[in-house]
Amino acid sequence: MSLRIMVVDDSQATRRVVSALLGSRWTVCGSAENGKTALKKFVELKPDLVLLDLGMPDIDGIEVGRQMHAIDASTPMILFTLSDPWGLEGPARKAGFTHVISKSEPWKLLDSIKELVAEIERVHDAAGGDASKRGRSSRRDPSVH
Repeated sequence: MSLRIMVVDDSQATRRVVSALLGSRWTVCGSAENGKTALKKFVELKPDLVLLDLGMPDIDGIEVGRQMHAIDASTPMILFTLSDPWGLEGPARKAGFTHVISKSEPWKLLDSIKELVAEIERVHDAAGGDASKRGRSSRRDPSVH
């Protein structure tokens, strides 16, 4: 399965590094530098996973995640932040995030994505490979990669 990931961070350097790191194993289908652009691209690209920074100039990552979750609750989201992840767990989970990971521990990001991929594949296999049984039939146009 080729997981399609969208990377959202206000730092161009972080977007580049994270995209390169993830792109060696999965598909980075797009990126965004702020919350408004992220919401627009989320609807357009229909990623399988969203990686969001907390501190952005227009809308914070938790609010962006809450709005994405309202649009499509089936898309897993990871909050990737320089802030202390422990204090963010509650608000992040309430907004729909599956994981909160510190940028100072990037190996945890890869482990979390591997875990999410395994879960997505289990659900996919249990549904007999039929995306409509997963409730995501309207999420992605199969002709778009």
